[in-house]
Amino acid sequence: MSESEGIEGRTFVVTGGTGFPGAVLCLELINRGAGEVRTYDINETLPWLSRLRSKGVKCIIGDIRNKKDVKRVLKGADCFFHLASFGMSGKEVLQPRLVDAVSLNGTCNVLDGCIENGVERLVYTSTYNVVFGSQEIVNGNEAMPYFPIEDHVDSYGRSKVLAEQLVLKSNGCKLRGSKGRKLKTCALRPGAIYGPEEHRHLPRILAMAELGLLLFKIGGPDVRNDWLYIDNFVIAQLLASMALLIDVPGREGYAPAAGQAYFISDGSPINSFKFLQQIVEGLGYSYPQRELSVRAALVMAWFFWGVYSLFYPLLKNPWVPEPLLLPSDVYKVFHYT
Repeated sequence: MSESEGIEGRTFVVTGGTGFPGAVLCLELINRGAGEVRTYDINETLPWLSRLRSKGVKCIIGDIRNKKDVKRVLKGADCFFHLASFGMSGKEVLQPRLVDAVSLNGTCNVLDGCIENGVERLVYTSTYNVVFGSQEIVNGNEAMPYFPIEDHVDSYGRSKVLAEQLVLKSNGCKLRGSKGRKLKTCALRPGAIYGPEEHRHLPRILAMAELGLLLFKIGGPDVRNDWLYIDNFVIAQLLASMALLIDVPGREGYAPAAGQAYFISDGSPINSFKFLQQIVEGLGYSYPQRELSVRAALVMAWFFWGVYSLFYPLLKNPWVPEPLLLPSDVYKVFHYT
């Protein structure tokens, strides 16, 4: 623990802090001596809440779409980790208005809150979907252009493209009442995050395996994807916040990471079905041997999209099951490398 980390004794705010990645980040900030850690999240029934509170994290329940509350929670903060999102997978994908409201309106509220409260550092959790839509990517890097928003198959990737650009273009904005200090921002683009107590990706797949619904694989064995272990995700967040502290001699208020976006992963691309096989079989479930063509998978995915869209008003009800497959699911396991 050292002052150079920019953590000890300082105040941090984490949106989406009661979800899996945000909660682990909050606990690590506490472990490294943060003076105060606040979460801001709409969920108050998640299992992480009691653990966070027992460690001294101040859990504030609120909606990122509420501009006034966002500004209030940022008062006196030194650094802001913006993880809140909606629409990544499952039924959420089929609720585009809510996806846009969280990603776009919520991010605008975050930026306004940082500027008005003099919060100097903002680390935004974006996604690799800002450059990926359905095309094959091999050895891609940060120089890649954004995937055209009109070609995205879901509102999540489309809204993230716009939100990331808002964050990066806000780098250098003058902070209100700060005597020349400026907002420093950067964006991190993770792949699928996994680890102990992860609740979004693997539990959905394992629930299907338990019900005997994991019936087929999609794409060939040579297709590989990037995954990200939770510890690597947290380290990347902390390194980004530290990089925004660096001042270059002769360039006041400038930090090398400011205004930049970075992909983060384990650095070991792997076929998604090979990755999942070890987990599924290790828990005693049957692993699919049959392979479904991409064309057939897309037909099935668009069928589920159509059926679930017909029942849009009911999607928020917990008794409505998650769709078996959606077009974005097919693209993610087939093309990304």
